[in-house]
Amino acid sequence: MSRPRLRPLLQALIASASAMAVQAPAMAQTPMNQAKVAPGGMAQGPTYADLADLALPADLVARAQVRKAAALKPEQSPGLASGKVRLYIEARTTAVLAGPDLGESIRFLADVPLDSRGKAPRLSKADVLVIGHTVAGRPGELLLSAPDAMLAYSSAAEQRLRAILTEKLSADAPPAVRGVREAMHVAGNLAGEGETQVFLATDGGRPAALSIVRRPGQPPSWGASFSEIVDQAARPPAPETLAWYRLACFLPSSLPDRANISDSPADRQAAAEDYALVTQDLGACARSRR
Repeated sequence: MSRPRLRPLLQALIASASAMAVQAPAMAQTPMNQAKVAPGGMAQGPTYADLADLALPADLVARAQVRKAAALKPEQSPGLASGKVRLYIEARTTAVLAGPDLGESIRFLADVPLDSRGKAPRLSKADVLVIGHTVAGRPGELLLSAPDAMLAYSSAAEQRLRAILTEKLSADAPPAVRGVREAMHVAGNLAGEGETQVFLATDGGRPAALSIVRRPGQPPSWGASFSEIVDQAARPPAPETLAWYRLACFLPSSLPDRANISDSPADRQAAAEDYALVTQDLGACARSRR
């Protein structure tokens, strides 16, 4: 692959992508139960959480076919992860899943793993999914939402992305969860009866809560509410939904002591156990991206 000269267009793309690459580690959030990263970053393919991490902050998701790809020099690739190469890519838009009309020709920078020979992979005519933002005043120029936000196309990844985008744009989409605000357990009148309510901190202060109910002779049940009313009839979110992602990937692994405002030591213990039940049922937030 030939290396492009440092033209004004390329300079602008490099400046934008370099800033994102440097900021990416500081922007990363710690999930509740993040799986270990697979060698090579995306070698195992993107998980639901990987796709949600990339797509939720983006204003553009598109399918495209690579026309040209050229490796940048090391000095043009600050913040580049080991085992990767930064490419200048020109591609043809084939479908827009979300966002504005792009036109046929697009340009962007992307970080991709080196091949088995330590060389930049050959991507000409490859079908890809690109996730990011348009650049004001520069038609056809894209800034990916992360350096690795160009993905190999697959129908499964496209379907997952479409589902994420549909929920994202829904009027009742669950808000981003930032932690636990407070939790309280209240014992019932019978032995083994009680309820724990957990109120969550969210972007914009929008309502979000968990309710865990215990009744004698029955297994405990829990649900999540994203409205002003904490409903005992609420159910756990289904896996690979936006509500599941908000909880499984961003709740702390255990109930913070400062948030547990239950009255007695026994109630505080019950609240902690009920919260642990929720995190266990949600399961791990598996990610394969670095």
